[in-house]
Amino acid sequence: MSDDPHVHFWQPRIALPFLMVSLIWGSTWLVIKDQVGQVPPSWSATWRFLVAGIAMAALAKARREPLWLDRRGFLLAAMVGIPQFALNFQFVYASEQHLTSGIVAVLYALLLVPNALMARAFLGQPLTGRFLVGSGIAIAGIALLMLHEARLAAPGAHALLGIALALGGLMSASVANIVQSSPRARHVPMLPMLAWAMLIGAMIDAIAAWFLAGPPQIDWHPRYLAGVGYLALVGSVITFPLYFNLLRTLGAGRAAYSGVLVPVVAMALSTVFEGYQWSVLAASGAALALAGLVVALNARKPA
Repeated sequence: MSDDPHVHFWQPRIALPFLMVSLIWGSTWLVIKDQVGQVPPSWSATWRFLVAGIAMAALAKARREPLWLDRRGFLLAAMVGIPQFALNFQFVYASEQHLTSGIVAVLYALLLVPNALMARAFLGQPLTGRFLVGSGIAIAGIALLMLHEARLAAPGAHALLGIALALGGLMSASVANIVQSSPRARHVPMLPMLAWAMLIGAMIDAIAAWFLAGPPQIDWHPRYLAGVGYLALVGSVITFPLYFNLLRTLGAGRAAYSGVLVPVVAMALSTVFEGYQWSVLAASGAALALAGLVVALNARKPA
């Protein structure tokens, strides 16, 4: 699944960033849920990536990395920024207007499917038997989690719209993942590329927001601003360099397994902060998802 047959998940340089990304992104669903409704979703996404892009540029500057990219670098930034930081998050913020955050998080756990298939089709990354078995187990667990969340969701005529929006975001994120996994991406410095990708994404977000919701809107309440800051700095500036490095190291299929762990983390945090009640169905789904994760992440590229 990776360009290096000796790479395996349990190396600390891979396992620790993987767990950090899963834990942080598992927490962001609670914050996104809190942001939806206070400000139009399109503007919330804009503020997140405007702040994140500026902070990422500052981080690159602090590390003495040149911010200006060549033509190839700017093209890559646009190819990552538009699907990842514009389309993906426009879809995900909008989907949470029609679905619970739990259902959206579980839907995004399916990222491993388009990632693995497109990585095979466009990058030639192989699909091992163990990876396929683990993916099947994980998808069965995701299906149980989805069934559990669907039973809890309030009935509404817009559920199918919410699912369609979430799947649109899923495919957009997968396209960006494949671009970032490509050999060409390895020759572009990551932090400056991500800074420009986030700023390009924020610009597209702002255009979409103005078209969909009118002139700029923001909530100056400290809770909303703290949420924007957390999503921008912790949920974006810290996590995306770690995740994109996993894409380059593990390959798109196995890196996307961080998304399998995310809804389990989100549900665990909801237990602590929102009094979430586990059911046999939810526990079984989480157990299957984690079992599939372990099986698939032990898959290595055939020598």
